[in-house]
Formats: sequence, C-alpha cells, structure tokens
Amino acid sequence: MDIILLLAGLALVVFGSDWLVDGASAIARKAHISEFVIGLTIVGFGTSCPELVVSLTGALQGNADVSLGNVVGSNVFNTLLILGVTGLISPLVITRTNSRRDLPIMLGVTLFFILISLKGEINFVDGIVMLLVFAAYMFICFKYDKQETCAEEESAQKKDLPLLVAILLTLAGFAGLVFGGRLFVDNAVSLAHRIGVSDKVIAVTLLAGGTSLPELVTCIVAAVKGKCQLALGNIIGSNIFNILLILGISSLVHPLGMQGMSMYDFGVLGLSAVLLFLAPYIGRKNCLDRFDAVLLLLLEAAYGASLILV
Repeated sequence: MDIILLLAGLALVVFGSDWLVDGASAIARKAHISEFVIGLTIVGFGTSCPELVVSLTGALQGNADVSLGNVVGSNVFNTLLILGVTGLISPLVITRTNSRRDLPIMLGVTLFFILISLKGEINFVDGIVMLLVFAAYMFICFKYDKQETCAEEESAQKKDLPLLVAILLTLAGFAGLVFGGRLFVDNAVSLAHRIGVSDKVIAVTLLAGGTSLPELVTCIVAAVKGKCQLALGNIIGSNIFNILLILGISSLVHPLGMQGMSMYDFGVLGLSAVLLFLAPYIGRKNCLDRFDAVLLLLLEAAYGASLILV
C-alpha cells in the first residue's frame, strides 16, 4: 500500500509541476516580471512550503535535528541533485544579474548560516536578522528586476493564457505539489522507520529529498519547456527561503540547537554553494553546463553514500 501511495504522490507532483510552470510563466509575462524573479518568489516559495511545514513542526516539537537537517539536506539536494539533473537535460544560462547579484547573495547567506551555526544555536535574534535580510533581498529583486532571457526561453514563447486562467493553473499546480509531496514523504518516512533508520538520516535524506521533490520535478519540467531562468530562480529562491525564511521563523518559535548536526554536513552545504557560485566560470562561460552538472551529481552521490555507509 505504501508503494501505491508513493506512486500516486509522484503522479500528483508531476502534473502539478507542469501546471505550475505554465501558469507562473504566463503570470510573469502578464505582469512584465522576469521569469527568474517569478521562479525565485512565487515558484520558489510555493515549492518550499513542504520544508516550511516540516521545519516549523520540528521547532514546535523542540526537535532541532529535524528542522536543521531538513534545511541542510534540502539545500544540498537542491543544488547538487536537482541542478545536476536539470543541467544534464538542458544547460542553464546564467545571466549577468545572476552571477553578480543572486549567486553571491546565495553564497553569502549559506556562509552566514554556517558561521552562526558555529556558536551552537540559532536564537531569536539570529531569526530576526535572517528575516530582515530576506525582506531586503526580496525588495532588491523586485525593484531592480531586469527582463533577461535565454535563447531557449525566447524559442519557447507561446500565446499567453488569460490572467485568471494562469492564476488558477498556478494554484492547481501548487495543490498537486503539496498533496503529492505529502503523500510521498509520509509513506517514505513510514518505510524508513520500519527498517530502523535514524531521525537525522531520515531528515537529511528522505525528508530533504521528499520535500525537495516539488523543486526537482518543477525544474525538470521547466528545463524541458526551455524555461531555464525559471528553473534557476526556483532553486536559488528555495535555498535562500530555506535558510532565511524557514529557519528564521523556526528560530522565533524555539531556539535551534546544533547538537545533531556535524561540520561534515555544513562542509558539504558550503561546498555545494561554492560550486554553484563558480558555475558561470567553470566549463562553458555564463552557463551551468553538462560538465558542471556531472560534477554536482558526483558530489551528491558521494555525500549520499557517506551518509548510508557511516
């Protein structure tokens, strides 16, 4: 029964991501907002909702391992596996704004998270700082938004949907992602508990992978449809949301201790952010190409294997 529900959840996520990409792209064109910013905000926030629920629930229950492990695992999964798979399907063009603003901010946010983690706790004041930085970044993105597109996006343009239809399609997509992702996560965790997997490993692998399933399928669909900026914005937005918004809110509810996390986990998180930051300069210039994608996937495979074997 668990396997059947897993497959049903996956089907909902696939259909939901397809509707979400089409609806969000149509909204971007109607509102004259770049697809990167739409991916960063509407799509990024929407696909990060499962992480918000999991981490906030963990904070309310005083289980910091779940809150932190979920965010660390999700960001590593987003960068290494999701962008790796997406880059293999279709190389992602990285615009000048991405390389000069968005990638440095994402790297800075990740390093800031690692540094404050060294003191052993993310407290109320840290949470306020995170939320203020998040608000400032959102303001900058909208105020200085530029309509930068890649060749694949220009060739993929099609007749706009009516705004109401686009909004309804986006909402239907979110519903499919949320309910489908929940079906997947609940049954995956149930199976893992049956075979005696620890809470930390479940958080960093199954919960992180399961809650990142919406990002994975959305990015694959976006890549197939030639929406490279929407896919990139989705992952950068999700990574920033996970740290600044989700951990910021969670730390306001309950201080998040670091006892269950190791420097190895934070090291892999930092390395994944550095590799994404360097992607425009490695291999094909201003692009996350297939060489970058393979490098990301190899690191994810090594990290996953180390968690299972250690």
